[in-house]
Amino acid sequence: MLELQNVDFAYKNQSPVIHDISLTVGPGEFLAIVGRNGSGKTTLTRLIMSLIKPTKGNILFQGSIIPNCTPAKMARHVGYVFQNPDRQIFHDTVAEEASYGPRQLGYTPEQTATFVNEALAATGLSQLADAYPLSLSKGEKQRLTIASALAMQPKMLILDEPTSGQDARQRDQLLKLLIKLNQQGTTILLVTHDMDLLSACAQRAIVMAKGHKVFDGPVSELFQDTLQLNNWGLIEPAALKISRELAAFGLKQTASINELSHDLVNMLRRNNYA
Repeated sequence: MLELQNVDFAYKNQSPVIHDISLTVGPGEFLAIVGRNGSGKTTLTRLIMSLIKPTKGNILFQGSIIPNCTPAKMARHVGYVFQNPDRQIFHDTVAEEASYGPRQLGYTPEQTATFVNEALAATGLSQLADAYPLSLSKGEKQRLTIASALAMQPKMLILDEPTSGQDARQRDQLLKLLIKLNQQGTTILLVTHDMDLLSACAQRAIVMAKGHKVFDGPVSELFQDTLQLNNWGLIEPAALKISRELAAFGLKQTASINELSHDLVNMLRRNNYA
């Protein structure tokens, strides 16, 4: 679906910020890109969206070379959700906001209405269709930007730090939404510092460090080397810390909060505490 071939990128008259990146993303994957601030995560997603062009190498989406595509053309295939939803919201109602993209892509009014209704239903915003977007909570605004992207019928969804500034309930709602969208076939590329979110939903992780790809593999393998995690500026998930502390009681180490909860319940039952 998406392929980067030995990609470099440098801003004008500056040193490269992306160095020789090669990777492939298949249809239906749930992939997370992580790393310190300034490691090149967001630059990588901007290259994918054709908002900036590589100084070396090729980027292909379904066989087409992305640098030859305009951002508007890429928006037909890839939805991009910014970290701050207020940067994307400028219409007077939720429904109008979600319909802007499909209209710009040339869909008929009937198609636009169908796509918007489906997107609002998928994100749990149908009852807020007539609401003023800037009056929504941070979590609702984030879901609106996702709905606006989904209304354009993308094959891939890129989200940049989607849980920033959200409380636990809003984060949980977003997590369930992303998992549901992925199960329905949407390829998701998640840029995040939230290791608990990553371990709960992503299947694969890419770690960026100083513009280089230093890890690309299953999420379960990412957390096996605590020292390397620290070197990359990553914090291990809370579930992993807890399970490690309780290893003496027979708990296996896991980065998944669901697996930890399951194992804790079984441990308590074995010891007649539940």
